[in-house]
Amino acid sequence: MKRKGVWISILALVAFLAIAYAYLIYRGRTLSPPGTETLTSGGMTVTVSYSRPSVRGRVIFGDDSQNPLQPYGKYWRLGANESTEITFNRDVQFNGSPVKAGTYRMYAIPGADTFEIRLNSALGVWGAWEPDYALDILSTKVPVEKTNSPVEQYTISLAPEGEGIAVIFEWANTRFVVPLKPQ
Repeated sequence: MKRKGVWISILALVAFLAIAYAYLIYRGRTLSPPGTETLTSGGMTVTVSYSRPSVRGRVIFGDDSQNPLQPYGKYWRLGANESTEITFNRDVQFNGSPVKAGTYRMYAIPGADTFEIRLNSALGVWGAWEPDYALDILSTKVPVEKTNSPVEQYTISLAPEGEGIAVIFEWANTRFVVPLKPQ
């Protein structure tokens, strides 16, 4: 009889942990819903998959002294939840550097004046953990612009730009653009 009680307790604990885990995953998704952008322009198709956190009264980017959500000089997954991924249907020039067609993890190292954008070949991983930097295939810097009106929910958009596509990142009072051109 005691053995049956132990098994029931173990099953109840496992069920509780599974429900708690599912709740935490779902809660994170509602606070930072998924976003996907796709654009075809000039025979080039680009898709970005990411999650969209909100400012919610927080300081987003800044020095450690400002207690920001994302400090300058530290890894940022370019969103929330899973890592941000970008897909190219053909070889491209990513801010002037050649990149083969395919899907890549995209992340950044923010700074006050520039963001260092990196592409990494590890896919399908939780974004909060830093990548294996040995799998980086590209590192490039883009200038940061300050916006006139703050953007509450993090947004990545795609826009035609000449014969290429501009990948536009906006959040809080920060905006930066990565130009893509067919190779």
